[in-house]
Amino acid sequence: MKERGQYVLAFSVIAAMLMVAGFPMFVIFFFGIFAYFLWKTFSSPSRNETREIFEFYLSANDLLRDDDRRWYGFEMQEVINRGERILRAINGAPPLVYFTLGALYHKAGDHKSAVNHLAYLLENENAEEATYVHPSPELRNYVKVLRKIEREPAEAPLTSAAVRALERARRNRGKVLLEESREKVRQQERRKLEAPVEEPKPKAVLTEPVREIPVFHSITEEPLVKYSERSYENNSENKTENASSADARNAGGTYPESRRKENENRENGNPFAHRKPISEVLHDIYDKNVQ
Repeated sequence: MKERGQYVLAFSVIAAMLMVAGFPMFVIFFFGIFAYFLWKTFSSPSRNETREIFEFYLSANDLLRDDDRRWYGFEMQEVINRGERILRAINGAPPLVYFTLGALYHKAGDHKSAVNHLAYLLENENAEEATYVHPSPELRNYVKVLRKIEREPAEAPLTSAAVRALERARRNRGKVLLEESREKVRQQERRKLEAPVEEPKPKAVLTEPVREIPVFHSITEEPLVKYSERSYENNSENKTENASSADARNAGGTYPESRRKENENRENGNPFAHRKPISEVLHDIYDKNVQ
């Protein structure tokens, strides 16, 4: 009501000045509506952030209570993310937000983050409420709502109980949580130092036996080899007969010089020496026919 009264008073003064200056009434009414929407637009974020802080207190108090309830990991992570958003959005967030975040990190097992938040709150002189001399608009609005809840807890009993429980835990268990988190961090660092350093494994050496590459022969090679073997065998049996006939024919002078060379190749073991030239075959046929 006080804020609305100030707005009505300011609008009345400005409207009177515009009327004296000769502005039409509809123009004054238009500017009044426009100023009201501007005021609502710039004042609503601080109220939303204040509501977000108290909802964060309610959710965090449920998680930190020792009532044997089992919480899922994503539930705790969502509340932690909400607290981190508050720290980023508000310039000079309330100290209770830092403690609540540190306690949540301690319960979640992230002791390094817990040490960061709790140490800032408990070991920093500038983190006390008395040092906040020049508050931001968000912090000022938060303090107004907080004092109203403290004066009239019946209007918001759950929020009032959550704030009182968190303040009591901050006063009684703040230093204990900080020392426990620091001890956990030291243990983790000690385990890392004592952990054996794994030597780099040697590169694997291929021990697979070398496969023999099959040799593929031509389809004409084996008959040729067999034929050559048979030619060598036949050559040894007919060597005497061929030598005698060759000497007789060479002595008679009935064959040309090329025939004598072929006989010499046959004697030297040429695999194709048993084949007769066409002249000799025709000569044999002619001799038989004459006889």
